[in-house]
Amino acid sequence: MLRFLNGWLLLLSVCCPSLSAGDWPQILGETRNGIASADEKLLDKWPKEGPQVLWEREVGHGYAGLAVKDRVAILFHRDENEEAIEALDLKTGETLWKNGYATTFYPQVGGSIGDGPLCVPAIADGKVITFGAQGVLTCTDLKSGDRLWQVKTHDDFQAREGYFGAGSSPIVIDGNVIVNVGGSRQKAGIVAFALADGEVVWQKTEEPASYAAPTSCTISGIEHVLIVTRYKCSLLDAKSGALRFQFPFGQRGPTVNAATPIVVDDHFLVTSSYGIGSVYAEFNLLNFETIWKEERALASQYCTPIHRDGFIYVIDGRDDQPPADLKCLELSSGKVQWTKPDFGYGTILAADDKFLICKTNGELLLAELGPSGAKILSKARPLRGTVRALPALSEGCLLIRDQSTLKCLAVAPGL
Repeated sequence: MLRFLNGWLLLLSVCCPSLSAGDWPQILGETRNGIASADEKLLDKWPKEGPQVLWEREVGHGYAGLAVKDRVAILFHRDENEEAIEALDLKTGETLWKNGYATTFYPQVGGSIGDGPLCVPAIADGKVITFGAQGVLTCTDLKSGDRLWQVKTHDDFQAREGYFGAGSSPIVIDGNVIVNVGGSRQKAGIVAFALADGEVVWQKTEEPASYAAPTSCTISGIEHVLIVTRYKCSLLDAKSGALRFQFPFGQRGPTVNAATPIVVDDHFLVTSSYGIGSVYAEFNLLNFETIWKEERALASQYCTPIHRDGFIYVIDGRDDQPPADLKCLELSSGKVQWTKPDFGYGTILAADDKFLICKTNGELLLAELGPSGAKILSKARPLRGTVRALPALSEGCLLIRDQSTLKCLAVAPGL
């Protein structure tokens, strides 16, 4: 019997290999909500010196966070006069392949330190999609690094670069790469390109581009894209581009929309700073109904709120104009549950019933957040520069970067 059990266990180990924690294949993770897969585990506390640095390396300019699929991390940055797409081994940081193309981008605001790409890559169906600061949309083979196709969207659709260059990370839905191009003059505010060959599938609206990444949702079995542009929030059929509804969200002048919308069942939440505020609404295939609209309680510049069990956790305010407060709000009512004032700006992601908070000053926090309050479990400062790139979490590896350094930190047990 013992011999039989040992043989059975061996067979299970061969046929059912242990599952690894999830990928982070696009901005804010697999479902674009900042929440890691259920099997992603975190340490309960860090050593005094902070999480172990598994590897680190120099990087070029840019605020684009990394994407990870099958232990391959995609770094998108400016290397001298090129926008470089580089595949790294997640565990070692070794370069697997690298390619790039020329760029002459210089931002209207921010100087040379802000001359790199802003958009997190998207990985889908073995392909890597990048969207550069000058609107260059590129599709690269994930395994080989070969370029499959490229479209210069700003040239093709007469789109403006904006204050900081193109900054709305593309999304892949049902074989279409959907991008807030901002080609208002050619009714190409939002454009869908075929993932297979880069051909235009549809182009809709006259909306200028924002810095907010779109997200996906399914209504009546149909895939849709919810997207915040420069001045509006719109819902479109992902396959046909049919506009279901839109409403004003944004304003003219030196403002940006930059936080990703979040969808919870048949409700959505959008937020922006600059006096715009937040809208929480119930929606269906043809319309929406606002449940609450608020500016004083929640108006976040680019920190996307994290939803958990009916509450949202967010850093409210602006990076460039303190103060910024860590807050918890009841989603259904918009009522503030608690506030940690003058917390400092940054971004948040959730995993293993905990939260990782990456502040723009380079500080990293491990926390437990709930409707009754916040408990900081550990603090560290792994980076000394300004951190605006969104972090990525995969297989216990946290990838964070500033304007010169990328680090891979061990934040899970056993690494």
